[in-house]
Amino acid sequence: MSIIAEAPKFLQVYSNGSVKRFDPETALASLESTDRYKSKDVIIDSSKGITGRIFLPSFPISSKKLPLVVYFHGGGFCIGSTTWLGYHTFLGDFCVTSQSIILSVDYRLAPEHRLPIAYEDCYTSLEWLSEQVASESLLQQADTSRVFLSGDSAGGNIAHHVAVKAIQSNACPLRITGLMPIHPYFGSEKRTVKEMVDESKEDVTMNDMFWRLSIPEGSNRDYYGCNFEKHDLGNTVWLKFPPTEVYVAGEDFLKERGVMYVEFLKNKGVKKVTLVEAKEESHVFHVYHPLSPATRSLQTQMTTFIEKY
Repeated sequence: MSIIAEAPKFLQVYSNGSVKRFDPETALASLESTDRYKSKDVIIDSSKGITGRIFLPSFPISSKKLPLVVYFHGGGFCIGSTTWLGYHTFLGDFCVTSQSIILSVDYRLAPEHRLPIAYEDCYTSLEWLSEQVASESLLQQADTSRVFLSGDSAGGNIAHHVAVKAIQSNACPLRITGLMPIHPYFGSEKRTVKEMVDESKEDVTMNDMFWRLSIPEGSNRDYYGCNFEKHDLGNTVWLKFPPTEVYVAGEDFLKERGVMYVEFLKNKGVKKVTLVEAKEESHVFHVYHPLSPATRSLQTQMTTFIEKY
């Protein structure tokens, strides 16, 4: 039995189809208020193994309803969890800064569950929210008329596709108020300028591996989940597409893809689209350095976006 795909320290895929994941340090949810916020693990769909973690400020500044943020973690669709310490710390602090209630979703992972499973799982979280908001104690103060989708890397990709599905579905119980993708993970068969230079060879190889593991077998990087330009959508979707703020990092190999996504949305007629760059930062810095000044700045920028709507 040999290793056929590997992300060192995170993932090994073997020739017999088995998968090993190696999680970094994790954090437990807690209803204690020691960190200015409370957190609780929830089951979204027990039959599919979809779970989540809710974050709530311990001492909300106002008695008014709080906006809802639904967050999807990154990891190339193959790794990652809301239980990772970096995510837990970032989202806990962010719920306090933004005075919002956050549901972070653990969806099923590839290669065992290839796309579009992650999109379907994460859309299910919207249905769950609408059903649980009246009974779940940590959702009592949630304003279901102000729902924002966010996520980093693959999670930013998921946020886009969940927003599209919510627009297309007449049965979606929640209207999406805004979209906040962080360092979104997109691709295509056609290489960008940065992807073709020699110094990007290692990044390109790793990205290609994650796409190969996550898209449907027999597909290539022009699969609609990878290449947003190949998703055949009617004008109605773009007319209804929510205000979007895309966050990129200046030292991120994927920065080009984030900029291309912004230009794509603008060209489709989406009226409110902005780009925010953390010039000297790298990919998902907020997860690796959740207490850094750059992360605090990102949280403030996202809070300002939420407060607009």
